Amino acid sequence: MPALPEIEVLHRDLEKEVVNRRFKEVEVRPGSTSMKLIPRHGRRKEFQDLLVGAKVEHATRVGRHLLLELDNEHTLVVRLGAHGLLVKVSASGDVVPHTHIVMAFTIGGQLRILCADATTEVFVTSTDEVKGIEGMHDFEIDPLESPLAWQHFSALLEQKARPMKDLLADETFIVGLGDLYSDEILFTSGLRYDRRSDKLSSQDVRRLYRSVMETLQEAVKLRGTSLGDHEFTDLTGQPGTYQVELKVYRREGEFCRRCRHDIQKVSHNGIDTFFCPQCQT
Repeated sequence: MPALPEIEVLHRDLEKEVVNRRFKEVEVRPGSTSMKLIPRHGRRKEFQDLLVGAKVEHATRVGRHLLLELDNEHTLVVRLGAHGLLVKVSASGDVVPHTHIVMAFTIGGQLRILCADATTEVFVTSTDEVKGIEGMHDFEIDPLESPLAWQHFSALLEQKARPMKDLLADETFIVGLGDLYSDEILFTSGLRYDRRSDKLSSQDVRRLYRSVMETLQEAVKLRGTSLGDHEFTDLTGQPGTYQVELKVYRREGEFCRRCRHDIQKVSHNGIDTFFCPQCQT
């Protein structure tokens, strides 16, 4: 499932490539699987009619939701699932497998939504109702949108009193880190996955805060991570390159790039977790 950096890459791409374009035609592809992507719309025509003729005025992001605000007082909302992809292609481009929604612009190609397991959700709603969408705003911190003062971050960590891996991977705390970025952040900050958040020193918190910000910003700069189950591509279909920078994630048995100790993998609450026992305490 695309994490926060990948969604932010798409958000920035949409701002550049889609804003001020008008939808000419919209197709929800044949078959029941494609309808699973638009469960809030009873019929294809209902979904299509809300988009055809509308111009994209703004592209925004709320957590892991992408929003295209239209000039007809409606907003297109996209939440990419585990294997969801959002790409902009030429109108003559082949329709590849798992393409479920095709949105053609009057000028400038098509926006397509693909998903191999139909876990992506797409819907159009009144712009006035966006703030009330269930689940969209269920998080405390979005580091890329509204960074906290480290003192506030410290207070939240102490209040939560949970193992660090559990807390960082919890979408209701920091949105969109997932297991990959949680492991990388903990390595960079020198903290073990099972350290309790209420037992960190002031120095620990400062390192962690800096690691969260720097890791996410670097991942966005490198256009996200494309690795195994992170099969992400940007709006042009190009993979990210942050995977070459990974320090611990899925590197068990390899040398730590900092101390040369072997990276280890453990099962923490049933989730594979990667860390360096020498560098992380």
